[in-house]
Formats: sequence, structure tokens, C-alpha cells
Amino acid sequence: MVLTAIPVGFVAGLFGIGGGLITVPFLYYIFGSLGIDQAYLMHLAVGTSFAIIIPTSTVSVLTHHKFKAVDFDIVKSYGVYVIFGVIFGTLFAASLKTKSLVLFFSIVIFFLGIYLILIKEKENLVMIKIKLHLKVILGFIVGFISAPMGIGGAVMNVPILKFFGYSINKAIGSAAAIGFLIALFGAIGFLITGNYLKTNLPLSIGFLNIPAFLIFIPITTFMARIGARTVHKIDKNKISKFFGIFLIIIASKFLLEYLKL
Repeated sequence: MVLTAIPVGFVAGLFGIGGGLITVPFLYYIFGSLGIDQAYLMHLAVGTSFAIIIPTSTVSVLTHHKFKAVDFDIVKSYGVYVIFGVIFGTLFAASLKTKSLVLFFSIVIFFLGIYLILIKEKENLVMIKIKLHLKVILGFIVGFISAPMGIGGAVMNVPILKFFGYSINKAIGSAAAIGFLIALFGAIGFLITGNYLKTNLPLSIGFLNIPAFLIFIPITTFMARIGARTVHKIDKNKISKFFGIFLIIIASKFLLEYLKL
């Protein structure tokens, strides 16, 4: 857990992600090796991941905010629809068969990765106003997909915000803030559904594992601060490319998981 928390925190700050893409598979294997009920292994990994993302993304957002890289207007106007998606996605996750969703997620992330690798960071960014119906549709989809995956949604939100004219730095900072909302409502949802299903998992409240949360938090919050500072020292074009490569690696990993299911 300690070894996993170091890269999770750094990448969370660097790319504005919650870290769930790394945390969930590792927690899944760790909990599995501890002999936890197979029926609830993924639920516990996802719920615990959301709990870890809350303080990690808070530190990440505060650091990005110091560099004026968080647009709180888009966080409020777009984030509310993301929350609706998370609520429905969490309820869906309680009885989820993940195979089709994993394939869909892999394909979407793969194309978003290619988009970020090919796109060039413009000197004069033209901000396109995101219309209400697009905020509703995109926000709900991002929230709904993020919930069963235990992620902060930045892998989708950064490319979306880039498309509408945000600089890569501002897209990452704003996505981190939206990720906080996803994690908060996701963690509450998995806490409630775990209690409702009377899972009685060891050292856990609902689908939130207490020891894992306490081990990850001090390390991920410290590393998130370093990652968030680092991103503002790197050339903007390179950040987009790095993020794109990161997304393609994640998409490939999920595609392999799909083939195993």
C-alpha cells in the first residue's frame, strides 16, 4: 500500500486525476490476497479509492489554485450534472457486471489519448462556451462512468475541457476540482450501499476500508502537492503529450482486463 501510494499521489497532482486508475487495481489485488469476500472485492476497492481521492484531490486543487489554474465557474455549473451521474452510477455499481462498461471505457479513453497527443497547445486560446445541454449530457456520462471505476473522472474531463479551449494547466486544475465532487459523492454512495447490503467486511465501514484509507492519505496528499507543482514547470505541449500517452497506457490496461473477464 505504501509503495502504491507514492506514484498515486504524484500522478494525481501532475495530471489532476484522483489516482483511482492506479489505486483500484492495486487495492483489488491487496484485498484479494487478504482473503476478503470475492463477491465484494471490486466494490471495496472502488469505495476505498473514492475515500482516498477526497483529501488527495483537495491538496491537488489548492496547489493548482495557487497557480490560478482552477476555473471554479465551470466546476460549479458543470459539476452539478457530474454529481447526478455519480449518484446513478453508484446505484448501478452495486449490482454491476463490468465487462461491457470496461470495454466502452477502454475505447473512449484510447481515443481521448490520441486526441491529446495530436492536438497542439495554441498560443491564443479561444474559449468556446459550453452549452447547457452539453454540460448536462457530458457531466452525467462522466459521473456515471466514474462511479463504478472508482476514478475522479479527469481522464475524460481534461480532454473535454481542452476541446472547449481551456489551456492544459487550467483543464487539469479544474478537472481535479470536479474529481473532488465525484469522489465525495462516490464515497458516500459506496458507504451507504455497503451498509445497506450488510456486507460486514473486516475493518471497513460499508465499502470503505479504514486501514487502507489511513495508510494512503498521508503519502498521497504529500505527493499530490509535489505533482501539482511539477506540472506548472513543464512545457504545455509536453504535458498534453504526456497525458495522452498516460491515457493510452490506461486504455490498454483496461482492454487487457476486459479480455480476462
